[in-house]
Parts: sequence; structure tokens; C-alpha cells
Amino acid sequence: MKYLPLVWSGIWRKPGRSILIFLQVAVAFTLFGVLQGLKTGVEHAIAAARADLLIVHSRLSFGVPLPVGLLEQIRSVPGVREAIPVDLSPATYQNPNQHVGLVALRPDKGWLSTFTFTIAPPYVKAFRATRTGILVRAELAKKYGWKVGDRIPLMTMVAQRDGATVWTFDMVGTFTDSDIGGGDSNVLINYDYWNEARASGKDTVNHFNVEIADPRAAARMSDAIDARFANSPNETRTESIREKACSR
Repeated sequence: MKYLPLVWSGIWRKPGRSILIFLQVAVAFTLFGVLQGLKTGVEHAIAAARADLLIVHSRLSFGVPLPVGLLEQIRSVPGVREAIPVDLSPATYQNPNQHVGLVALRPDKGWLSTFTFTIAPPYVKAFRATRTGILVRAELAKKYGWKVGDRIPLMTMVAQRDGATVWTFDMVGTFTDSDIGGGDSNVLINYDYWNEARASGKDTVNHFNVEIADPRAAARMSDAIDARFANSPNETRTESIREKACSR
């Protein structure tokens, strides 16, 4: 204790240097706390990601299309509970800076179990009954003031059979998405309408969403699905939602 005054006087012999050292230490501890918080948040989000939901896409790249005809082969793999074709396309609303992500899917029976969406039952029913229907992510609907009953024109790079690149959809409801990578600008449309009306890319999809019976068997199921298409023109790569969350 008798040396404390000496230490104290040494610290303040050069006040400017001492203040800078204290600030550096404070900033270091603050950054450490922030990074630890981010790490914990990401770990919790990954742990919450569904291990029973797989994504089947082209082995070449996520953007390379696959034939929709692979669907029944995927469904026939033992342990597969449900599989749904999904096509993706960028779009814009009113101007090029207002981006919207089109998610074309087939709302078959049990389709919701292959996604991380939460949708009110009346909206699900209306979506299945309306070929030109569109479900809008709640945040996006609030941003643009869209409401049920609105007709929403979206500009895409995919032309319709008449050459038009503006697609008009009927808003039938909203949805939320628990996927940590889910885009805030996504909208859901009917794959069959999208597929029949487009001039190119017929009967292809970006990927398939697959629900499996046992989440603990995700790695084995992924290998089994990919084995179905090994050495074929359409080799696949299958990953779980949790696995993709870890890679982000």
C-alpha cells in the first residue's frame, strides 16, 4: 500500500499518455463485449434453425436450374416427409432501386412444413385458391402500404409469353419468416402460374425444399438424396437449413 502514491504519481507524470491508455483499454473491453454478444446471438439463431429442413440445389451452383421432374424422385427417398419445388427471381417495384424477391412455390398439401413461414390460415386458403395470388412479407407490405386486395405490378427479367416483363399479382395476405437469412423483401407466388406464363425456363426450379422425418439424420438423408442423381446431368447438393446458417 505504501507504494500506491508512487504508482499514482507515475501514472499521471504524463497525463496525455495515461488518458490514451485508459481509453484504449475501455474500447478493447467494449469491443470484446459487443463481439461476444454477436457471437452468442448467432449461436442461438443457428441452434434455432431447423435441422429437419433440407435444400436440394444443383451441385454446380445454387443459381443453376434443375428440372422440376426430379421432385418425385426426391419424394421417393425413404425418410423424406415432404418436398416442394421452389423457383427464385429478382424483381423491382416502381423503380430499379426498390427490390423484391419472387419466391415461386407450389402450395400443395403440407407445403408449409417445408418452409419457415408463418401464415394465417385464411391467407393460406386464399393463396391456394388464387393462381395470380401473392403473399407479401409483413415488413414489405408495411413499407409500401400494400393491403389485401391490391393488384401489385412487379418488373422482372423473366418475360411472359406475350413478351411483357411486368407481372401483376393479386395480394391475398402477408407472412413472416423465422429464417435468419430470409429476405425482408420476399413475396410468395404460385409456381404453376409462374411456370405456365413465362416464355423461358419452363419446368425448371432453383431448388427443392425437403422436410425429413428425423432431424438427426440430416447428413445421411442429404447423402441419400444426392446419391439418386450422382453421375447424371443434374447432380445435386443437399444441405440443411442449419448447415446453411452456419456457413453464412
